[in-house]
Amino acid sequence: IFCQNLSMIKKQNTLKFIDLFSGCGGFSCGLEMAGHKCLLGVDFERDAIQSFQANHPQAEVFHGDIKTLTQDKLTELIKGQSVDMVVGGPPCQGFSTIGKGESSDARNNLFQEFVRIVNTVNPKIVIFENVTGILAKKNQPILKKIFKSFEDLGYTMDARVLSSEEYGVAETRRRTIIIGTKACATPLFPKISHGDRGSIALNNVGNVLHDLRASDGIIYNHDVKAAEIKKKIDLERLKHIPEGCSIRYRKDEQKYLPNRLHHDVEWESLAEGRFRQAKLQRLDRRLPSPTILTSRTSYYHPVENRYLTPREVAACQSFPNNFIFSGSITSQFRQIGNAVPPLLAKAIGETIKLIMASRRKSKSKEIDFGKYAFRYDAKTAA
Repeated sequence: IFCQNLSMIKKQNTLKFIDLFSGCGGFSCGLEMAGHKCLLGVDFERDAIQSFQANHPQAEVFHGDIKTLTQDKLTELIKGQSVDMVVGGPPCQGFSTIGKGESSDARNNLFQEFVRIVNTVNPKIVIFENVTGILAKKNQPILKKIFKSFEDLGYTMDARVLSSEEYGVAETRRRTIIIGTKACATPLFPKISHGDRGSIALNNVGNVLHDLRASDGIIYNHDVKAAEIKKKIDLERLKHIPEGCSIRYRKDEQKYLPNRLHHDVEWESLAEGRFRQAKLQRLDRRLPSPTILTSRTSYYHPVENRYLTPREVAACQSFPNNFIFSGSITSQFRQIGNAVPPLLAKAIGETIKLIMASRRKSKSKEIDFGKYAFRYDAKTAA
């Protein structure tokens, strides 16, 4: 019976949401893929909010400090509509117990602004994402304070580390997803669909780079000329690096590079005898990419002797080819590297519909925060 009613569930449980600290809108993009409706995006970065506006034309935007987003202004922007869900990536570092305490940390204030908006609009669902380290054992006091902030508002909270490649993204990216529910079911998380723990083969770089054209036939944000390597010695080095390989240890340098192209470095003086981050790392078309970072110099094309373009890294992040990024190439890379992969957000969005359909409120119980550290250390997402 439940399966027969899936289409009805899909229609009835479409939620209206606002996206705080939205960046360019990866989270919103995925939630809209799942059928939800974005009312508002909020971000401080000009290029990011311009990208958001261009790709979410039905939504309003607020460009500026979230602390200046008053209740009256918020009501005006969303045209008085009810908000079913608030999502975003508020900084949580200010909850750290290291140093003088959280009260003086501006980043903590930003998290409290997220809580303020949630308290103002009273959504049924709250979702926010953060680094995996927030679930490490040493950060349990942080997690407790985060949970309490929402529990005081009546939400039932839970958290998981989700790995994007297990949801069809051609990129390995682990993020903590925290979900709070009010007057509905216990928080649920998407079932793994790809890889060894799913039923579908992992997506890979080769698949997503195969066709980068938007529906109008244009490839946006794809200036191959600008992706050329200007530094001659780096270009010469890259020509010797096979697909999927890089230089991180002395053995790599000796294996791939002729002596004349060796790095001018004393390997013994480096911590652990290696570069902190691999250099000249080519992507492997047979695998998901490593975590997309905010710098274009992090990775290189699998077979061509150049950097990747913003379009190519956006494809690895699962952005649709129609999603267009504003600003300089540097800004585009920063927007993409900071974004939630849309296909991961879509999986979350589909699961939110199941939460709304079930409406089984969990019984209040003492939370065992130790289990979150276990989930982080064991890399489980189930």
